[in-house]
Amino acid sequence: MPSPTVLFLPGLLEDAEAFKAQLERLGPHARCAVADLTNADSIAQLARQALAEAPEGPLCLAGHSMGGYVALEAMRQAPQRIERLALLNTHARPDTEESTRNRRRLMALAEKDFPAVIEALMPKLMTAEHQKDLGLRGTITEMALGVGKEGFARQETAIIGRIDSRPHLAAIRCPTLVVAARHDQLMPVEILQELSSGIPGARLEVVEDSGHMATLEQPGKIADLLESWLTG
Repeated sequence: MPSPTVLFLPGLLEDAEAFKAQLERLGPHARCAVADLTNADSIAQLARQALAEAPEGPLCLAGHSMGGYVALEAMRQAPQRIERLALLNTHARPDTEESTRNRRRLMALAEKDFPAVIEALMPKLMTAEHQKDLGLRGTITEMALGVGKEGFARQETAIIGRIDSRPHLAAIRCPTLVVAARHDQLMPVEILQELSSGIPGARLEVVEDSGHMATLEQPGKIADLLESWLTG
């Protein structure tokens, strides 16, 4: 039986480094690829590109944050191709007016001082304890600088324009794992509970001692959950 293919979908200002530990863990079980979600300004187009550039055949999708929005759109575009779905630190709601205003403020700041945007986001991304880890801060900063201010503007435009995915959740039929983090300021546990309860048979796991960047803050725990999701 051929190995499954896991396509990782990064979040805002993220790249493959966000999934380093999980890629290493799943490597023996699957072909792994990481989508580039920097080259379009709509979730629909990002999903089309990700599906087109992925290895051929069935896919297991693992999306973090914005990558979760793209994963839900990919489920709408190619449901027959998706064998498993993992949604990490994400939700199905559209952007709120307040969030859109905040995003536009950051987009304006990025034009003048992109590193200031990264610093402004940092306190929202991790627990206070993980904020002190210079290695984690460095990884997040390097990923963001790699995406750059133009990529950031495209991603934020896509996030602002996303649809409400809640009416579509009941149509998802593949095995689905939803992962929340106890101290995620951006995606509280309650809205991941809403996400998981909308998907038939979805399994919700709550990771302790982590903020929004659970794949980096609790890399082993997320790797455990994804390994069991893939092989179980």
